[in-house]
Amino acid sequence: MKAKKIIVRSVLGFAFAGLLVTGAAAQSADPTSQRQDIQQDKKDIRQDKKDLKTDRADRNQDQRDINQDKRDINKDKQDIRQDNKDINRDKQDLRNDNRDITNDKDDLAKDRADRNANQRDINHDKADLSRDRADRNADQRDINRDKQDIQRDEQKYGANSSEVKAGEKDLRKDRADLNADQRDINHDKADLSKDRADRNADQRDINRDKADLTKDRADRNKDVKDLRADRSERNSDVKDLYKDQKDLGADRKDRNKDQKDIKKDNKDLKADRKDLRQDKKATAVRKPKLAAAPRRR
Repeated sequence: MKAKKIIVRSVLGFAFAGLLVTGAAAQSADPTSQRQDIQQDKKDIRQDKKDLKTDRADRNQDQRDINQDKRDINKDKQDIRQDNKDINRDKQDLRNDNRDITNDKDDLAKDRADRNANQRDINHDKADLSRDRADRNADQRDINRDKQDIQRDEQKYGANSSEVKAGEKDLRKDRADLNADQRDINHDKADLSKDRADRNADQRDINRDKADLTKDRADRNKDVKDLRADRSERNSDVKDLYKDQKDLGADRKDRNKDQKDIKKDNKDLKADRKDLRQDKKATAVRKPKLAAAPRRR
């Protein structure tokens, strides 16, 4: 029984001695490990600050990009509205030009019809003038013949003979016909002069209509080019708008990701600072124990 108690006490003594040795070894190793933890915590804090600074810079840059994208979107929308206004104005100009071209064509056709009618009148007047001149010349020949007949009848039958009186009557009739033909000639000349003046005026109108038609067609072609250019600019602005909206979405996504990283960095920084405070506190608590350890030995 005594031997058993002695053995138990010996085992307990060795166990207690082992605990003392282990505790002393642990207390002797704690300061170095704690200093390493503190250094690591400080290092983590510095790294967290760097990450936080970087993420904030990225977040700020993303926010600037977002603001720039918004400005670009607003500008693109303004450009699109202006382009649509230009397109509508070009369409109106194009409609006006086509209307002017149609009117010019109508005027040109009317003036050509008038010119052709006047030309037909001129040709008709020329024919009448030629016929009246022929009649006048024939009447003049009749007059000359009547004069010769009267002179012959006077010599043959006497001045008061019936043959002479008949000749004088024919002469008066031929002179009346001559005068009538001359009046017709004068009238034909006046008509011819008037018809030529009308024909020339119509030709000037035709030339003016052609010039207006050419100018209106040039304006129409220019308006077509402007319309195509404005549509091209509008389509380009729409593409820019879509691209800016896509960039805005991407920048917002990046900004939100950076904001999450900032929150995570703040959380890590707080955790590392908490670990540092705990390690410093544990070091402060263990220093008196390490100082009292030699007295216990």
